Parts: sequence; structure tokens; C-alpha cells
Amino acid sequence: MNRGRSLAYGVLGLPLAFAALPIYVHVPRYYAETTGLELALLGGILLGARLLDAFVDPWLGWLADRVPRPRMVALALFPFALGFVALLNPPASHASLWLLGALALTYLGFSAATVAYQAWGADVGSDSPARTQLTAAREGFGLLGVVLAAGLPGLLADGLNDGIERLSWILPPLLLLAAGITFSRIGPGRPQPASGEGLRDSLRGALADPAFRRLLWVFVANGIAAALPATLFLFFVADVLAGEKASGPLLALYFVAGAASLPLWVRLAARVGRVRAWGTAMLLAMFAFAGAGLLGPGDLWPFAFICLASGLALGADLALPAAIAADLGERQGRAGACFGVWNFVAKLNLALAAGLALPLLDLLGYRPGDDQGLTALTFAYALLPLGFKLLAASLLWRWRKSLEIRS
Repeated sequence: MNRGRSLAYGVLGLPLAFAALPIYVHVPRYYAETTGLELALLGGILLGARLLDAFVDPWLGWLADRVPRPRMVALALFPFALGFVALLNPPASHASLWLLGALALTYLGFSAATVAYQAWGADVGSDSPARTQLTAAREGFGLLGVVLAAGLPGLLADGLNDGIERLSWILPPLLLLAAGITFSRIGPGRPQPASGEGLRDSLRGALADPAFRRLLWVFVANGIAAALPATLFLFFVADVLAGEKASGPLLALYFVAGAASLPLWVRLAARVGRVRAWGTAMLLAMFAFAGAGLLGPGDLWPFAFICLASGLALGADLALPAAIAADLGERQGRAGACFGVWNFVAKLNLALAAGLALPLLDLLGYRPGDDQGLTALTFAYALLPLGFKLLAASLLWRWRKSLEIRS
């Protein structure tokens, strides 16, 4: 695979991920502070919107197997950009309804674009190494987008919430530029045969593959391990570490480490296999994160080390499992359906993390900006994810032979 073509494909991942960070990380705390929504109500809205979004993904995957994937990407970008701007500019009243509507519009555009974009990459890649390279390029640019989204709010305004609001206006021109590069350099790839299957048959066909089902189970456990700290990161840094102003640089450090590690994981995967490389990353993340539960006010440097080490492991989490899924999707002739299910699972992880963790913390007495309930916050952020990561690593090792796919 030509490197320039891989990079041209991957650049559209930058604005998609640029928007994803505020949606999944900043929105909970932003709405809690700027609109006064209670955590229980906020968690319920996020859970409902994310569940609705997740259940739409399999249908979008089925659609991506029936229409030209580049066209589907292009049509999805407008509602995505419009919804994102609305999401980060809420009105003074009726904030809960605004949040639900803006999330629905943003999620629909984002999900349709992402599913078709991932399936498009499976078409463009001719074999396993090529699809791994394309996935790494997509996720690498995605991490750059996340770094921009993490660092810019602090540069755009003195207050984090004002910076997040201004961040929304950067997405539309950034999206237009990236889309222009990708669409001008990347053709449709190998045209997928028009599928005559209905939605139910398409999903059954995708899930009939034992290797794909096993990959999903590993992805679920590993995804929950990542979704919990992602949802609670800003709360943890502000209230446990007493370092709210450091949240942007810490997020940037985490994602820069992930972007820098991507070429290393691709090389390691080529040498020892993607499954072994992914398992190595899981172990690194567990060792790095084990001490987070011992941190307290002012422990920003130890936490920076945790962000660095866990960020290095992030690169493997982003590139390797999705590349395996792309191989399985091409093997079945259902790349769209497979990525529809894939994104459904990914979003279900995030939905459960926000919809369960936030109300639970509210029940246990935690309030943002207060010193009550910090033990519960530390457990949910730092220790609970370790159990899920250990489960994921155990399943990956158990099924390692069936998951090492080559095509």
C-alpha cells in the first residue's frame, strides 16, 4: 500500500475524532456546570442518546453494504457538523431537550460517516498488511484530532467551558479541508457486490462467524475498561488530583503517546502477530494504571507518567482489533455489517459507562467540585477498569489462535 494513499485516506479521521473527544469526555462535565443539570438526569440522557445511537449502527452497517460507501460518508458529514455546533452552544433554558436533540443529530451524522468510512478502508486495502496500515493511518490522524480537541480549549479561552464552546466553530472548516483531501485522493476501492440480504440476515451472517463473535467479546471487555476512565477523566483530575487546569495537557500527553506508538505496534504486529501485540499492550496498560488508585491532591507528575504509559498502549487498542475486524468483514463480504456491529458494541460500552457510572456516583454522594464521594470516584475511575482489562486479556489469550487472521 502506497504510504501517501494511506495518509490521504486517514486524514478524514482527524475531524471525526476531533469531535468525538468533546462528545464523550467534555459534554458530561460541561453540561453539569454550565446548565446545572443534575448528574442523575444527565447520565440518563447520555445513556438514552447513546443507546439509541448504538442501536442505529447495525442498520447503518447494513446500508453501507448496499450503497457506495464514499457517497454515504459525504452525505453524513453535514448533520454531523451541524449537530456538533449545536451541542456545544446550549440555550439558557430547556437544556435537557437541547442536549438530547443535539446529541441525536450529531450521533446520526457521526455514526453514518464512521461506519461507511471504516468499510471504505476495508475496500481500499488489498490484504491484511494493507488494511492494518490504513487502519493505523486512520487512527493516527484520529489521535491528532483528539490532541487538538484536548489542547485547544485552554488556548481559546481562560476558562475550560468557554474554550469548549469556541471549539465547536473549528470543526466545520477542519472537516471540509480533510474531506477534500480524502475524496480527491482515494477512489471507491474494490466495489462491494450489491447485497440482497435484509437487515436481519445481514447481521446474522456477520455474527455467524465464531472468530468475529470472539473478537467482539474481547472488544467489549477491553472497551468498558477504556470507557470508564474516559467518562470520568475530568472529574478525577479536577476533584481527586486538584489539577483542573492540567486536564488539557494530560489528555494531550495521553493521545500524543498513542499516536507516536502506532508505527511501533504495526511493526510489532507484523513480527509477532496482531493478537500477541494487542495482548502486550493490555499488560502495559494494566501495569501503568495499577497505581492510579493511590493518587491524591497534587500527584500530577505520577499521573502524567500513567497517562504516558497507558497512552502508549492506546495505539494498539485503536489499530489492531479494528484491523482484525476489517479482515473478517472482507472474508465474509460484509464489511459494512461487521463495522455496524463493531461500532454498536463500542458505543454500548460508552453508554453503559456514562449511564451507570454517573448515577452510581450520584447515589454514593459524589458531587462535582466537592470533596465528598472521592473514594467512590477513585474506585470507578482507577480500579474497576483494571478488572475489565484483565478479563479482556484472558479472553484474548484463550482465543489467540482463532483471532490471528490473515487474508
